Amino acid sequence: MNILMHLLLSGPEPEIIVGNLMGDFVKGVLDERFTPGIRRGLDLHRRIDTFAGRNDVFRRSRLRLDPAFGLYRGVLVDLFYDHFLAVQWDDYATEPLPAFLRRALAVVRAHEEHLPERLRALVPGMFTELLPSYVDLGGIDRALGRMSRRLSRPNPLADGGRELRRHYRELGDDFRLFYPEITAFAEAYIAGR
Repeated sequence: MNILMHLLLSGPEPEIIVGNLMGDFVKGVLDERFTPGIRRGLDLHRRIDTFAGRNDVFRRSRLRLDPAFGLYRGVLVDLFYDHFLAVQWDDYATEPLPAFLRRALAVVRAHEEHLPERLRALVPGMFTELLPSYVDLGGIDRALGRMSRRLSRPNPLADGGRELRRHYRELGDDFRLFYPEITAFAEAYIAGR
C-alpha cells in the first residue's frame, strides 16, 4: 500500500487528501455517503491504482520480483516505491517529510468522522510511526511483517524485504521513471483535464 505516494499526489485540497487516504478502505459505489471532495479523493485513489497497474515501468518493477510472491508483487512494489519516495523526498516535495506528515495528520484528524472505523484506528500510528519508518529498510521490513499478519490467509509478504534489497538499484531507477508520470496523471485529474 503506497500510502505516502497517495498522500503527496493528493495536492493541497483537504478533502481530496482524506478521500485518497481512505481509498483502500472503501469499496463499491461512491455515493452520497461522502462529500463531493472526499468522493474526488476516493476516485483519484482508484485512478492512481489503475494507472499504476497498467504502467509499463510499474509492471517492469513487479516482474523484477520473485514469481513466488505472485499477486503480492504489486503490493510489494507499492511499498517499495513509498520507500524510494521517502528516501528521495526532497527531490519531489518542497515541504520536509516530517512537516508534511504533521500537516496531513491534522487534515485527516479534522475529517475523522468520515473515516472508516478500521482506518480511524490506524491513523495515529500511521503518521507517527509507520510512514516515518519508510526511510529505512528495517521500517519496510516491519511494515511488511504487519501487513502479512493482518491477512487471514498465509502469504509471503513478510519476506518481501529481501526482494527490495536484491533489486534495490533497479527498483530505484524504475521509481525515478514512474514518479513523474504518476504525478502528471494526478495533477491533470485534480485540474479537471
